[in-house]
Amino acid sequence: MTRRLVPRLAAVLLLAIALLPLMPATAGAAAPPPAGSATARSAVAAMQPGWNLGNTYDAIPDETSWGNPPVTRALFKRIRSQGFRSIRLPVTWGSHQGAAPDYTIAPAWLAKVRQVVDWALDENLSVLLNMHHDSWMWVDNLSTDHDAVLARYSATWTQIAAAFRDEPSRLAFESINEPTFSGTSGDDENYRLLAELNTDFHRIVRASGGRNTDRLLVLPTLYTNADQGRLDALATSLTALHDPMVATTVHFYGWWPFSVNIAGYTRFDATAQKDLTDTFDRVHDTFVAHGIPVIIGEYALLAYDHNRPGIIERGEQRKYFEFLGNYARERKLTTMLWDAGQFLNRTTLQWRDPELFAQIRSSWSTRSDTASNDLVFLAKSGDITAQSLTLNANGTDFQGLRYGSRNLLRGRDYTVSGNQLTLTPAALTELAGDRAYGTNATLQARFSRGVPWRIDVITYDTPLLSAASGDTGGLTIPTQFRGDQLATMEATYEGGGNAGPASWTPYQQWDAAFTAYTGDSIKLTSDFVNSLKDDSRVTLTFHFWSGAKVIYHVTKTGNTVTGTSG
Repeated sequence: MTRRLVPRLAAVLLLAIALLPLMPATAGAAAPPPAGSATARSAVAAMQPGWNLGNTYDAIPDETSWGNPPVTRALFKRIRSQGFRSIRLPVTWGSHQGAAPDYTIAPAWLAKVRQVVDWALDENLSVLLNMHHDSWMWVDNLSTDHDAVLARYSATWTQIAAAFRDEPSRLAFESINEPTFSGTSGDDENYRLLAELNTDFHRIVRASGGRNTDRLLVLPTLYTNADQGRLDALATSLTALHDPMVATTVHFYGWWPFSVNIAGYTRFDATAQKDLTDTFDRVHDTFVAHGIPVIIGEYALLAYDHNRPGIIERGEQRKYFEFLGNYARERKLTTMLWDAGQFLNRTTLQWRDPELFAQIRSSWSTRSDTASNDLVFLAKSGDITAQSLTLNANGTDFQGLRYGSRNLLRGRDYTVSGNQLTLTPAALTELAGDRAYGTNATLQARFSRGVPWRIDVITYDTPLLSAASGDTGGLTIPTQFRGDQLATMEATYEGGGNAGPASWTPYQQWDAAFTAYTGDSIKLTSDFVNSLKDDSRVTLTFHFWSGAKVIYHVTKTGNTVTGTSG
């Protein structure tokens, strides 16, 4: 999946794919497919955990076009040293092909891809090689330009299969990334078209000889989505192929409202957890329970990006990744982290958020404790009072609190009663120091296993928003955050009704309607301003992580928009 922020088409596709899990599952269930072989199951298990080399060889037109540096062997050494056992190598072939009827892949491009495959294999990593953005560049026209598209698809996989036929068995092939089709009559036709592609792919690879005769082949569902109807359709295809050396793949980016921060879903709550468990249960029950291995070929959060902090609060991110890693283990699913550069800095080969990666890595083998919050807010003025957090033990035992190299004293600095951890006024007074706005101290709650839970002690006052004026390009609201952090924005018309691009909810989407990436302002986007009714007065309620709420009014008249506080 593309994780670029600019292309409108990619954004639309992203939204459409994300919405699919919200649709009702197709009634009925397909008969279980024939069980895969122990060899296939072992090969997929050996790929856990996996990592995607995203926005590189799938980038258009070339490997550095989407912001990542050229690939080096040192990258794969680093990936292997961090505990990964496989990589998924997304490749877009269409930008490097000649004309019909041969559709020749540029030799230099094929050689570059092969070099990367060999580097990874030499570092004892398994590799999953695919056809990536071709899915929406030209393969999606299969319904309306059937013969030409199928001919190109066949020619492309014929060349790939021939080029890699003698590679070790630790190389696997994936037929197509996130298959989608335009101009169809609906799912029945979509399922038929995908089955045709997967069947063609299977025939070509198996007939190419060498190690391809029994190489692991990975087949996606429609949209690589885990709705039951998608799973059942793929199960039917597996029955027709009757090949024990196949695996299936879906993608997972979390409960969509939480994953993009819309409709007030700012926390990884029970609804978001159930969406994850329901998805993994469906995949397990349809395939894994019947001996067919499954790869979560991409997982992350849709709006997670190191360049856009704040969309999903840090502690809520950690809860999500901790829960996902554990439940994938329980359901025997191999996972591959989608990394387009937002997790690993490909230039320095360092993790952009070492604490978050430590949480992800720990989830591969054990549980970690989390808590109701990782932020403890203290009002700047007034007495400091005790503050409590609810611990989510996840089977661990609480070991204590640490501040830097010093262990805090139980009874004096904190108390624990059941699952309630309470910081005392005396400890918080010491930790707050001169009570400057922002983070005054960072604590670590430690447990019998897993990684510590970070707790920031923060001094704040209710943020101050100033008057502003703008136009249809957007509105920048001068903001004194005073130590607080924005969680979400609610927008309603003075006369009633929701305001903003997402008219179905008052809680608008971060990035689509508003942003807060700098320490001096909140910005309303052009999409938000242009969605407003003319001569309308809108009440904005900004919700902050301290619990503070600030009311702000926006009025649009023609091409002018003004804002006032209070």
